[in-house]
Amino acid sequence: MSVTAPPPGTVTTAIPARLDRLPWSRWHWTIVIGLGTVWILDGLEVTVVGNIASRLSEPGSGLPITSGQVTGLAAALYVAGACSGALFWGRLTDRYGRKKLFMITLAVYLGATALTAVSFQSWWFFLFRFLTGFGIGGEYAAINSAIDELIPANYRGRVDLIINGSFWLGAVGGSLLSILALNTSFLPKDVGWRLTFALGVVLGLAILLVRRHVPESPRWLLIHGREQEAERVVSEIERRVEAEKGQPLPPPRGVITIHQRESIGFATIARTVFHDYRKRAILGFSLFIGQAFLYNAITFGFGAILTRFFNVPADHTGYYFAVIAIGNFCGPLLLGKLFDTVGRRVMISSTYLLSGVLLFGTAWLFSRGVLSAGTLTACWCAVLFFASAGASSAYLTVSEVFPMETRAMSIAFFYAIGTAAGGISGPILFAELTNTGRVGDTVLAFQIGAALMCAAGLVAALLAVRAERRSLEDIAKPLTATTVGAQATP
Repeated sequence: MSVTAPPPGTVTTAIPARLDRLPWSRWHWTIVIGLGTVWILDGLEVTVVGNIASRLSEPGSGLPITSGQVTGLAAALYVAGACSGALFWGRLTDRYGRKKLFMITLAVYLGATALTAVSFQSWWFFLFRFLTGFGIGGEYAAINSAIDELIPANYRGRVDLIINGSFWLGAVGGSLLSILALNTSFLPKDVGWRLTFALGVVLGLAILLVRRHVPESPRWLLIHGREQEAERVVSEIERRVEAEKGQPLPPPRGVITIHQRESIGFATIARTVFHDYRKRAILGFSLFIGQAFLYNAITFGFGAILTRFFNVPADHTGYYFAVIAIGNFCGPLLLGKLFDTVGRRVMISSTYLLSGVLLFGTAWLFSRGVLSAGTLTACWCAVLFFASAGASSAYLTVSEVFPMETRAMSIAFFYAIGTAAGGISGPILFAELTNTGRVGDTVLAFQIGAALMCAAGLVAALLAVRAERRSLEDIAKPLTATTVGAQATP
């Protein structure tokens, strides 16, 4: 139980340890469904846009736009919106709470997606691609911080990886949906692509309803002077878990004493992240830049490669993308547990390095002209099986290796800077290189992505934090903490 200790504003509590010692339960599945499923929408959205690029550029689509503008400019605007949204909403998430912001950001995302569906001019499409990204950027900060603060330490790595990897379930759906949307036998050219965005809105509304039942993070409540509310939330969780398991929970191990504060200044956050945790900051930058360039470039450009170099019809690219999307999801799903057992450093560095080496091999085979559309897709499946687990671990890393008061802002900052460096430049550079129609230019794009992944893997081998099965307070002491008891990992 939480015990308030004098002086006023100081509290000694076992709440973090109580959350970490919980066994996996149906309540935790509620968190996964309510918070994690939004990445399915993100995957649906991004994949649909990549696959409909060729259709949007055709006469009669309802938009005066080129394929290059969709995969280049519109993609870059979406990512730019996500970067700015992450910074804007991330600060508010640390200040006003996880729950308020993950409700607001989802509403922004849904509204912008709905307005994308009714685009009538290219500027309208570009504007609401930016605003859709603005909403999803806030989701990254609010969702990842809430998940890590609610999931027990023994399961945090695999759950975080699988949730971030669920993006690719949406990618599978988006690929298959685009096949239907691009088939003019079923839907007119100017209707099919609009309905794909509308479907995303419907799915998002369902997620919004489930999300209402997800509580505020007790860790956030505790630090912001709302320990009684935190106590009620944790007690209710414990009651539900005990009723499900039919036995009392083991006693928590360790307490923490903190000075409660309403907010932490931005200068304090910046000093903490970039001075006190300088090596962890370098690690975060490296992981995000590598995965952001690779994923944003390939996600938005894969369809164009298939149509340009292998003459795959535009309405068939979805089949190929569905295959690599399945490979992407299998990576976090099958490798996720190893991040909690083998450990963060080994798994993060090896997934980045393996994906980079395999991508170099793919580039060589592509340059030799020995690949078909099918074998290129198989190569990408192998690359992205490892890259997906590595990319998901980037979000896990920056959400667990910095103090709690900076968590959402840290996620936002590294996402924004890393994605701006790799995610905005990636689609533009990749579109420029692939649009030339020269094999050598596309090979160069592959090699840049591979080099960045390998470089990030080497940084992880040196700097990755051994965070597996450790409480968040043990990995990074809260700025408000005065003493930390024996926070033993359950």
